[in-house]
Amino acid sequence: MDSLSLTIAIVIIIAFAAVLIGISTRKSSPKKNKKKNRSQIIKEASRKLGQDPHNPDGLIALGDVYFSEHNWEKAYQIYDTMLNIAPAHKEIDPFTAALRQGICAYKLDKIQDAFRGLPSALQINPASFDANYYLGLACYANKEYEKAIPFLKKAIASNPEASNINAPLALSIYKAKHYKECLAFLRRALDETPDNKELLFSMADAMTECGYGEKALKVFLHLRPDPEYGARSCLEAGLIHIRANAYEKAMQDFEIGLKHQNTPSDILIELRYRYAQVCFTTKNIGLGISQLREIQIINPSYKDVNQLLARYSELNQNKNLQVYLMSGTSDFVALCRKIVLAYHNRSMVKIQDISVQPDHVEILLNVDSSKWEDTEIFRFYRTTGSIGELYVRDFQARVSDSKADRGICFTAGSFSEEGKKYAEGRPIDLVSKDALVKLLKKIDI
Repeated sequence: MDSLSLTIAIVIIIAFAAVLIGISTRKSSPKKNKKKNRSQIIKEASRKLGQDPHNPDGLIALGDVYFSEHNWEKAYQIYDTMLNIAPAHKEIDPFTAALRQGICAYKLDKIQDAFRGLPSALQINPASFDANYYLGLACYANKEYEKAIPFLKKAIASNPEASNINAPLALSIYKAKHYKECLAFLRRALDETPDNKELLFSMADAMTECGYGEKALKVFLHLRPDPEYGARSCLEAGLIHIRANAYEKAMQDFEIGLKHQNTPSDILIELRYRYAQVCFTTKNIGLGISQLREIQIINPSYKDVNQLLARYSELNQNKNLQVYLMSGTSDFVALCRKIVLAYHNRSMVKIQDISVQPDHVEILLNVDSSKWEDTEIFRFYRTTGSIGELYVRDFQARVSDSKADRGICFTAGSFSEEGKKYAEGRPIDLVSKDALVKLLKKIDI
């Protein structure tokens, strides 16, 4: 009886093991079959294509395998062939061939080739998400931002839940300079990828263009340390601070920007140029000149660098000329008084009135020498440009109305030929920059 029980138990165990082995074999067989099927598909398709390179069945089968595996290079070759021969082979679906050729071309960065397949696919099926999406991406990659926008909008309209579409759509609208419109799309894109620095910079720049400078400034300041967008953010933050007359903060922005490595040359040059401008505004002329000289090394013809360098190099050597052109009103008026005294250094001068106008300062005075006595008006223009005939006529009228004997008009620039001709034979003297500089050198400020 015990022997029989033992025998039965052994039989049951063997049977159970056989069942387990059978189940295990059945579970593993699909994988083997799958591998075998893929190999068989490629082998059979290759055999057909070896006999006929345009065999539709071989191309379709091989294309499906490579496209599903994201083997873009091999899939592109297959679908490019299918796109060309589709009109002659009814077995080939023209939409699939065109769409997949375009997608593979885009994935391989063959953008111009993508424009052969994707528009054809879209013509066949205008509502296709993939055709609109990839054609929009191809236009964006080709920097045709206006063309990219409608394709990406159609794609997102057909599939609002699709990912990775808000960013290229937002950036297309931004780069097409539709700044107000792009803000909503940029916010949606940032909701998906909050750490995307390109989206952050684009949003801040768009906000600046739309007049939201304070909000934009916060983003630019946040981006200042970023290795890729830091230099550009420093430049934009500095420009905002300049507009707010916050020159110390602007200088800090530009200094941080200039410390970044691998900055594009156009951004680097503009940083130095703006930094120099702030230096001149804050009377740090020596530092401003050094920035202009750095620009000259990179791009000698950049904007008005040569003119600025000549002007401020001269100012750096003539402190009185600095005061004349750059000082506050009180210092400028004090210098004008000294110029009057230096002009009549051998006569008794009595100043009767000083008038400060937006574009000039005027001094009415009496001059008493050993041989004559005059009432004169001195007018001082701070511009470095050309004083035209209308200004000279206005000065002559002022001299006549005040019944002065003579008028002397100074400028740090020049007088036009018409202005000089008008002054001839009239009781007014015109003193341009060269004569002014000589006079300034005699004054101990």
